[in-house]
Amino acid sequence: MNANDLIKDIIDKKELIQLVLSNKRNKELEYNKINIRPIQIKDNFMYQFTYVYSNKEIHKNLEPEETKDEIIEHINGNFKQAQMYCVNNDYQILVNKKLKANVLKKKATKKPIDISHNRKKKYILEEDVPCDFLQYLGVMNEKGNVKKQKRDKFRQLNRFLEMVKDVESNFDKNKKIKIIDFGCGKSYLTFALYYYLVKIAKFNVEIVGLDLKKDVIEYCNKVAKELNYENLSFQIGNISDFNEFTEVDMVVTLHACDIATDMALFKAISWNSKVILSVPCCQHELNTQIKNDLMNPMLKHGIIKERFSSLATDSIRANLLEIIGYKTQILEFIETEHTPKNLLIRAVKSKDKVDKSLVSEYKEFKNFLNASPYLEKLLVENDVISID
Repeated sequence: MNANDLIKDIIDKKELIQLVLSNKRNKELEYNKINIRPIQIKDNFMYQFTYVYSNKEIHKNLEPEETKDEIIEHINGNFKQAQMYCVNNDYQILVNKKLKANVLKKKATKKPIDISHNRKKKYILEEDVPCDFLQYLGVMNEKGNVKKQKRDKFRQLNRFLEMVKDVESNFDKNKKIKIIDFGCGKSYLTFALYYYLVKIAKFNVEIVGLDLKKDVIEYCNKVAKELNYENLSFQIGNISDFNEFTEVDMVVTLHACDIATDMALFKAISWNSKVILSVPCCQHELNTQIKNDLMNPMLKHGIIKERFSSLATDSIRANLLEIIGYKTQILEFIETEHTPKNLLIRAVKSKDKVDKSLVSEYKEFKNFLNASPYLEKLLVENDVISID
């Protein structure tokens, strides 16, 4: 069998594991070699070509018929060698100066691999596994299949639980963990948090969801009761007025608007919370304060100033938390195509004393912006920190 027929036969039978075209003959080619492998994209069986340049790689996916033509074209003019790793045998194709191809057959050295390009992601809340609260809230059906219109919500819940899982070691399994979710809304994340900590991680928890909407709170309490989620309750109220607990292990605040986020952070600090998870929203406070002539080329554009103000606000919050002893990260919560409000502040208490070494850096930054942050005001007025 000649080289062209061999290539066609291998592609037709789907026996190719990998093919490498090397030893470039055509010096005008910008790439130096090509790696080819089969790939499954949804329901389409294709071949991925990786063109290897000196400083980059470019990928292209081709149908089987296009693949045969592309490989044969390269063997008949562009490359002197092709190494094919197949299911039953390996083949080496060597092309001489007269463009005659010699085929060497060898024993197979590679095993077939998983060619799925869309490998099923391993979630904390698994797909195709029925979950009571997800079924009740309409995210999945009775068989555990995630509904198409709820897939973004499903990913968001799992992303949130991944962040919780990363910090669960800060909780003591020998005591009841007290958690407040401020502005819980319809409480998808609150129910997910309870389900994960109680049913998967096996913690003893008491979770209270707070919201100002009476109908939302009544509905959430109804769901918790019907699911038999003990120690999960919902109350009408504001976090600043909640005083049932003297200490809270974790405070969750998602999309609290403007300085409501600062109020929630201050309350968490007052409770000496071990963990804070906060997704801020509508940061308007600094937008009217920021002023610096050096930054005028940027700040004179309204949308740029708005976005910068949001980033500066979250940076200030994170720095203040670090000053008072929290190890703080700002993470991407969900993809930006779903919402621009995609940053989450995750703070874990690491020490009890104020880190004065960070104060001067913070002061220079906020003075540079001409900013008077509300969270700083709350901390100073309550003698938590001194910014002098």
